[in-house]
Amino acid sequence: MLGMIVVLFIALSLSKMDTGSTGERSSLPLHVVSPLIPSTSLSQLCGRQVLLKLDNAQPSGSFKIRGIGHFIRKNIEKGYDHVVTSSGGNAGMAAAYASRRLGVPATVVIPESTPHLMISRLKEEQADVIVHGHVWNDAHEKAQELAQKDKCCLVHPFDHPDIWEGHSTLVTEILEQSFEKPAAIVVSVGGGGLLCGILKGLHEHGVADIPVIAMETEGAHALSAALQAGKPVSIGDITSIAKTLGALSVTQGVFDLMPGIQVLSNVITDKQAVVACMKFADEHHMLVEPACGAALAAGYCGIVQEFISKDVICNDGPVVFVVCGGNIVTLDLLMTWKNQLCILTT
Repeated sequence: MLGMIVVLFIALSLSKMDTGSTGERSSLPLHVVSPLIPSTSLSQLCGRQVLLKLDNAQPSGSFKIRGIGHFIRKNIEKGYDHVVTSSGGNAGMAAAYASRRLGVPATVVIPESTPHLMISRLKEEQADVIVHGHVWNDAHEKAQELAQKDKCCLVHPFDHPDIWEGHSTLVTEILEQSFEKPAAIVVSVGGGGLLCGILKGLHEHGVADIPVIAMETEGAHALSAALQAGKPVSIGDITSIAKTLGALSVTQGVFDLMPGIQVLSNVITDKQAVVACMKFADEHHMLVEPACGAALAAGYCGIVQEFISKDVICNDGPVVFVVCGGNIVTLDLLMTWKNQLCILTT
């Protein structure tokens, strides 16, 4: 039933967004105000009211449209008329969607490792897809070369203040939708774009006392490594299956925005992330990537409960989980990860 409600919500939101002429449509918001709903099962597990911020309901499939859409719109206003990006994941989907909505062409350069599923979805958004190189760095270098052309806008997947500004709207919505001030916000962390947006929003709304539980998987633990080193450092390689968390290092913006806010860093296994995805699918009837499952695992693995018992989370308000979404997931992929990680069905 919950999944059907979310589908209806998306359909109604998109029908409103697609009304009117091209000029009228381009002036409308690119993201929707996503639902904030209670989760009975996670509330019971955590011993505290849990609210789910469903950014998997965004038209591009993830929270990325908030920041990347905002970044692209601002650049178009400056006179840019072509979007170039190097992400074959959720950032690329957001860039392709925003470009189509705003009426400008998009070129997405992706490495050979990009799943065919994502190539098809990018083309559905009318993006020009170029496959170049073995790894993301190769694709990014090609994107930088293409973006040297006049009036081309290069879109980084996470590292720009305008992107963080767009992501900060999550906090604005959470504070407007929640029945009381949240006790904590739980997020997944890759390169730090979402985290920077949450931190920026907390500062701007004067609620820097709300702690942020930052979740990563082993092999994509760039934030944890950075916090231990006291600065952004490279983790050398991405070995986690949560590929959309796969930044070798976090942005410096995390360190610039973190002072005054308690960031609780936690690293879990791929297995814990996938189990969280499976439980979430069973209980809430929605598919999310392991990158999103990392945040959900904070509830399913007892991390939130431990913080509450130790009074690290001391406010009586709800715990908000940002369900960041993700495009690289299907039933078949979820079963593949389940078998690969030897997860037993309970």
